[in-house]
Amino acid sequence: MPSLLPPSLDPAPWLSLTRTATSADVSRALHAAQPGEAEFATLLSPAAGAELEALAVRARELTRRHFGQTLTLYIPLYLSDYCSGGCVYCGFAADRPQSRRRLERDEMMREMDTIKAMGFEEVLLLTGERTPQADLEYLRDAVGEAARRFSAVTIEAFPMASDEYRMLAEAGAIGVTIYQETYEPVQYEQMHRWGPKRDYDNRLAAPARVLEGGMRTVGMGTLLGLSDPRFDSLCLYRHAMQLRRRYWQSGVSLSFPRVCPQEGGYSPPFPVDDRTLAQIIFAFRICMPDVPLVLSTREAPGFRDGMAGVGINKMSIASRTTVGGYQGPVESPDGQFHVNDDRDIETFCAMLKGKGLEPVFKNWDKVYR
Repeated sequence: MPSLLPPSLDPAPWLSLTRTATSADVSRALHAAQPGEAEFATLLSPAAGAELEALAVRARELTRRHFGQTLTLYIPLYLSDYCSGGCVYCGFAADRPQSRRRLERDEMMREMDTIKAMGFEEVLLLTGERTPQADLEYLRDAVGEAARRFSAVTIEAFPMASDEYRMLAEAGAIGVTIYQETYEPVQYEQMHRWGPKRDYDNRLAAPARVLEGGMRTVGMGTLLGLSDPRFDSLCLYRHAMQLRRRYWQSGVSLSFPRVCPQEGGYSPPFPVDDRTLAQIIFAFRICMPDVPLVLSTREAPGFRDGMAGVGINKMSIASRTTVGGYQGPVESPDGQFHVNDDRDIETFCAMLKGKGLEPVFKNWDKVYR
């Protein structure tokens, strides 16, 4: 069987463009009929950052062309905060001094029923790295329960083998989200102090294993702030394009999480401000116009409102990042990260409609499983 590792993610041929592109280069990139890697690198440059409004106009035009006047909504459900990993940036890391728990079957069903009553049809099930408390069998049971309630069930958990992903697809999951966190190998090693996640190549090959295992979609991204965001964005672009060519019958989506405050008090070495994040999102939309781009409640309301329908076509809302969060208190110190947008569904949907956008709770039906 051929290797599932990407052929090459070295962005060296184009990395210099992220520093040296001119205003004329930016204009050509914005008007390219079929923008590629050179145009993407150009749109990440300081010269493009100086023309952010022009990028926003083009991104909005392409978002409306491919996704209409809509914004798809989903909600995360944290199943377990047990973790065997030592990620320095994560509130669930194994050395964090906090109580741990998982949802037992009756709790899980109550959480799902609460979410269903809120109107959601797409749920993202999350765990930490693989542990005896939250292993494949536990996750498969959770997928089965969710699939009986929701039209679309996706998961964000530990890397698995292709046959394990196939088991979850057969249980009712249609997609998996798995972030590389950073594509810079030295930084990756420093960020992941111990545990299975320390294996860079194993994680790098996971999106291909997801699609080999029969999942309909794979969600990808980097955790912005861990390394040079332009380097990581170029690698993510290249990785996603390679997967799209190889698994052309499947789908890829991209997310843009930034390091958020969490229990460990980690400060990112490459902080990403709002303008830089917006520029990265616009560059991806212009160069990958038909790929779903996702933004979570890590981001503040004002930023999310500005990005809705302008590059971003999918968001979470009413999120809780604690296990049992939909039955428990709204605020908790034990979440994976701090939620910046804590608006309820009604308030958020009213904002969308005020911008001429229609909130979409369902764009996938169970019959397609």
